[in-house]
Amino acid sequence: MTPRLELRNISKRYPGVVANDDISMAIAPGEIHAVLGENGAGKSTLMKIIYGAVQADSGEIVCDGNRIERHDPATSRALGIEMVYQHFALFESVSVVENIALSARMPFDLDALSRQVVELSERYGMPVDPRRIVHDLSVGERQRVEIVRCLLQRPKLLILDEPTSVLTPQAVEKLFETLRQLSAEGCSIVYISHKLDEVQALCDSATVLRGGRVTGTAEPRKTTSLELARMMVGANLPEMHIEPARPSPAPILEVKNLSADPPHAFGTALRDVSLSVHGGEIVGIAGVSGNGQAELIAHLSGELRHRHAEAIRLEGQPVGRLDAGERRRRGLAFVPEERLGRGAVPGHSLRDNAVLTAHRAGLVRGGMVDRGRAAAFADRVISRFKVKANGSGAAAQSLSGGNLQKFIVGREMELAPKVLLVSQPTWGVDVGASAFLRQTLVDLSRAGAAIIVVSEELDELFEICDRLLVICQGRLSSSLDRRKTDREEIGLLMTGGTESSTHKGSAGALHH
Repeated sequence: MTPRLELRNISKRYPGVVANDDISMAIAPGEIHAVLGENGAGKSTLMKIIYGAVQADSGEIVCDGNRIERHDPATSRALGIEMVYQHFALFESVSVVENIALSARMPFDLDALSRQVVELSERYGMPVDPRRIVHDLSVGERQRVEIVRCLLQRPKLLILDEPTSVLTPQAVEKLFETLRQLSAEGCSIVYISHKLDEVQALCDSATVLRGGRVTGTAEPRKTTSLELARMMVGANLPEMHIEPARPSPAPILEVKNLSADPPHAFGTALRDVSLSVHGGEIVGIAGVSGNGQAELIAHLSGELRHRHAEAIRLEGQPVGRLDAGERRRRGLAFVPEERLGRGAVPGHSLRDNAVLTAHRAGLVRGGMVDRGRAAAFADRVISRFKVKANGSGAAAQSLSGGNLQKFIVGREMELAPKVLLVSQPTWGVDVGASAFLRQTLVDLSRAGAAIIVVSEELDELFEICDRLLVICQGRLSSSLDRRKTDREEIGLLMTGGTESSTHKGSAGALHH
């Protein structure tokens, strides 16, 4: 059978970095093919070469038996190749349907296209409102837009980069049904994921990259997760060590009956939200993206101030009206879900990005940035958190997504915060780096910090959290002991499937 896509000896080099080194692989029509590897292994560069966003230095790309000369994304789309990037390619100032219309090959009518978007997104279990402005969407909602945009084009080859990182277990199953149907209809799928259980459940074959080279191939259904992970990292994964939680007598962070209107027309109102977090514990908040997580985190971090100071307390003191800077001075740190543009300035060096939130750690003297101290701080983070970067002078945008995430998390943890808010801590991060980041969060909590983790990665929440809450339509569930619940119950709460998804109103229910 003629391969749908064949790569022959693809190489790509950047100054000081070999991104792809003599890579060859073939994907058959209807095949679901996984590409696995650590962050920085060369996966994203290879996918961009296939899609035409980056040109290879050498090698050939053959599609349906025809050699593709130098091409761009428009050429790829004309060939039936579509791609969902890990970092999304959406115009933030226009609506969802207008973004989708930009990739339409034929004349379109916005009203008709809106109806198509609604129908397709609901059928695949990824509801999207075509009228919403992209700027107001969460990361998870933007991912849904990208997937729906590609599926509307009826692709022959679909490249998916971490497509399930912000979906509930039920939505993942729905997506898998869709992908299997697309495969049965002859569409080839390149599937990039760090969730090895998903790769085993979905994919027919896998190519493993390490250091820009192909280091092996596998049939995921006949290979264990441990063997796949070992192929990816070249060694055994570190084991998690989680000491029993010893919560502080009094909570460090308290939220009591917090209600707030949405900050914009398409936001989610918060209704009677109450929670408490003690020092020495990790509290996880699960939920389908767009159910109020962004609004809650904004109120906790100080990006949004509340009219009632008493609604949020930090070490017993009301802080609801304080801004983000003042809350940071009192020991609160924050890792946002959006790495580039919010967690870091893309074009600035890691040294300069360290100053963004760590300037009070001796990096500014007499009102001037001490560049030497800033570089030393950044270098400590790079070393401690094993960030693959060309020193503290490297631009944030030059790092892979996972390595930038390690730097941002490390920057906040280096400040030894009393309270750490973390949103999507390991989104798009490889298995080795994920294990490392999760262990550091556990270690920080056991050293006395109060940590809130907002994540759609249920495996992550179950692994590191002591208690779980679920947010649905702006309301928070009662607290659940992680050892006494399961993925099915949490998944149902995430979709409003049981009455317990509504806040019980009992403050006592939120404690152990």
